[in-house]
Amino acid sequence: MTFELDDHWVWDFWFADDGDTFHLFYLHAPKSLGDPQRRHRNARIGHATSEDLRTWTDLGPVLSPGEPSAFDGTATWTGSVVLGPSDRWYLFYTGSRFLDAESHANIETVGVATSSDLHTWSKQDGPVLAADGPWYERLGDGSWPEEAWRDPWVFADPAGDGWHMLVTARANRGPDSDRGVVGHAVSHDLSSWRSAPPLSEPGAGFEHLEVLQPIETAEGWSVLFSCDTSMLAGSRKVSGETGGVWIAPAAGPAGPFFPEDARLILDERLYSGRIITDRSGRQVLLAFVNQDDDGRFVGTISDPLPVEDLLPPRPEPPKPRRATMDEVGS
Repeated sequence: MTFELDDHWVWDFWFADDGDTFHLFYLHAPKSLGDPQRRHRNARIGHATSEDLRTWTDLGPVLSPGEPSAFDGTATWTGSVVLGPSDRWYLFYTGSRFLDAESHANIETVGVATSSDLHTWSKQDGPVLAADGPWYERLGDGSWPEEAWRDPWVFADPAGDGWHMLVTARANRGPDSDRGVVGHAVSHDLSSWRSAPPLSEPGAGFEHLEVLQPIETAEGWSVLFSCDTSMLAGSRKVSGETGGVWIAPAAGPAGPFFPEDARLILDERLYSGRIITDRSGRQVLLAFVNQDDDGRFVGTISDPLPVEDLLPPRPEPPKPRRATMDEVGS
């Protein structure tokens, strides 16, 4: 059944799998706020468990904002969980700090909490990573109202050379409305991180690429992300495309990624899709229910959807053309 709370909206989420139990970490905010848009400044991280990705036991909040002046002083936003050395779990999350109550000016940074059991978490003081280096847009670099550096997706390097973090970020070049890129950072120990160049190019038609996740299917590597209609840019906006959950080609789990070739797989009635392997070995996708048929915000999490039913086949590459005799000469 759909995961929902009676008195709270639920939206972005991510998973950890300890081999026996699926752990769901989700954003939530009270419906008593009235306007669903107010949820973003009131987000907390909750925890639920399941044996089958369908029937959930809610365990309540596990991570809340820090003091008002802290990097996560306004809200705790989307992240990911990985199992690190010494069987220690690491929850990387977005710290949001709005500069005042009226404007949209918001600085996003990445924080971390650790746990031995996925239930009790200890936050590290201060952020582990902010928008940095010569590649990324900072607050005030353009017209964008936030310093985008959120939704950290952390995974081990396939060759064993440390860890990678993918981040929702914006390049500091190109038209203001079309700077969405896959931000990148690397670490040897999950504690000290350094920024690296983005793994995609601006100008792909997205103001931002949210909740990134590299995935491998029978067709090879891709990257899953979300972007709604209001945040499309460039030719996608001009041509009237609509948003939702997207998939784009990738050279590997650490990129490069090619969002300019992204294809929509779910319209924006569902958002922030995540793919996980169920106990039968099948890849399934869950997303939060964003809109009902009348366009009203819902705020629940869907049942699993089989990935093979969602992914369109990749376009066939052009076949090489045999040269004519006139072209090669006699």
